[in-house]
Amino acid sequence: MRCSINIPNFGDFADPRTVATVALAAERAGWDALFVWDHVVHHKRLRRMFGDPWMLLTAAALATSRIKLGTLVTPVARRRPQQLARQVATLDVLSGGRVIFGAGLGGPIDDEYGSFGEPTDPVVLAERLDEGLGLLGRYWSGEPVTHRGRHFRADEVTLLPATVQRPRPPVWVAGFWPHRRPMRRAAQWDGAVPLFTAATHGHLPPVDQVRDLVTYVHRHRDPDQRGPFDIVIGGATPGAPAKARDLIGPLADAGATWWDERQPIESEQLDRLPPVLRRIEQGPPVP
Repeated sequence: MRCSINIPNFGDFADPRTVATVALAAERAGWDALFVWDHVVHHKRLRRMFGDPWMLLTAAALATSRIKLGTLVTPVARRRPQQLARQVATLDVLSGGRVIFGAGLGGPIDDEYGSFGEPTDPVVLAERLDEGLGLLGRYWSGEPVTHRGRHFRADEVTLLPATVQRPRPPVWVAGFWPHRRPMRRAAQWDGAVPLFTAATHGHLPPVDQVRDLVTYVHRHRDPDQRGPFDIVIGGATPGAPAKARDLIGPLADAGATWWDERQPIESEQLDRLPPVLRRIEQGPPVP
């Protein structure tokens, strides 16, 4: 099991210099990745400073040389695929092939989409997500792309540079379990980032639900698909390594391949640097 740090792109972490500090501390302490949120307003009634996730990750890439970097998660449906493809490819080149791309519908839908006149119908957003993901994979190849879809089009365009990682960076797809459709979508790519209706962000999910999800996703993997498939489970663990391992050991036994360290969503410390930095410096729960 590998271990990552998860931070929002608002509050203290809206500043690229702060995110660079976090990334360097995580690398030095032995963590395997840093992931940032991709929100525009989140809950718009709360006035916060936000940073663009790709600018934040650029600062992290320049400060580090080893750890993986990415978003958890980018709402593909509210992005132009061609622009998003270029941002991800640029970061992958800059970092020497260290990008992991997390994708999902995103939310809150009324805030993040409706506030800007974007569609809010979940069915339409799911269509845009699926079509956009397919286009991203093609754009990252560096080959010419022609596409006529329900929501997007491309006329013989080639986006360069291609990503360093071939055929593309790993794509992880998020969704709420026990909803099946998002996990069927994830099964078509390289990893699943489940959130659980039984456990909010930052809280450990029930082990039996993780086991059920792992079984479901692998049942829906195409037999022709090769390579590893990641299951990313997150929550908050204590700094004492032995206690932390006791908490996440059963999740690893259930099939989780990544532990994503997160502040609880309701915590007043969610977007503050000091508690995150303290937890980073205590080291990952799996050495």
